[in-house]
Amino acid sequence: MKPTIIAFDIGDKRIGVAVSDPFGEYAMPSDTYFRTGDFFRDVRAVADIAQAHGAARIVCGLPLNADGTESVQTAKTRNFVRALAERAGIPVEVEDERYSTLQARGDLVRMGVSAKRDKKKKNVDSLAAAYILERYLEKNMGDEDMKEEANNYDDDNIVELVSEDGETLSFEHLLTFEYKGEWYIALTPAAAPEEETEAEEDDEEGDEIVIYHLVGGEDDEELETIEDDALLDEVFAEFCNQYEDFEDADEAEQLDGDADGE
Repeated sequence: MKPTIIAFDIGDKRIGVAVSDPFGEYAMPSDTYFRTGDFFRDVRAVADIAQAHGAARIVCGLPLNADGTESVQTAKTRNFVRALAERAGIPVEVEDERYSTLQARGDLVRMGVSAKRDKKKKNVDSLAAAYILERYLEKNMGDEDMKEEANNYDDDNIVELVSEDGETLSFEHLLTFEYKGEWYIALTPAAAPEEETEAEEDDEEGDEIVIYHLVGGEDDEELETIEDDALLDEVFAEFCNQYEDFEDADEAEQLDGDADGE
């Protein structure tokens, strides 16, 4: 038998789950996790699901635009995957998930699924996760190593935005977070390699941080500037709190583990 691989289709409200069969040949839809709105609680819960299945590797669907470029939803997913990789402690990879949800919906229609709406959504999520895992297994079939020695998650987190005058600007994604029921994304300008060297020599000014309000649904999200200075101050303070928690999560968990072992 081969090590179990688990796949997650990560959405804002639900996360579909699928697992590989004992021989690593096909994917089996499993369940759907309903998100609580607490980012770190959700990360811990998903890591626990992987552990409960005895997974040796995690594959997460990466939402991309039809032309292969990244979107705001891509950045939000990368943010979750990054935290999951730190929490789970096993290799985490991302797999292009384009059209997996549409394919899942089409299959449910062909199968004549006529259950309640919530149950149908649950089926779509787990089936979409299965398609993501199937794609991953097909690409890696016959690869005996399965890249066990490496975590293939791309932590580059570069987001490209187009300004009003048509200029393309590159940013590093720092965090996507919730505040008072609204979602925001924090970015910092991405430095070229030569600029990174200069920044290392002189970091007194600190990194510039840009925060946008995320508006719209998963399929049509847009970035909106925050015009209210008081609100911007509140959101920035919340970003600082959550980012500190995000960066210190592993260290805090390690300290808790050491304390429990004493």
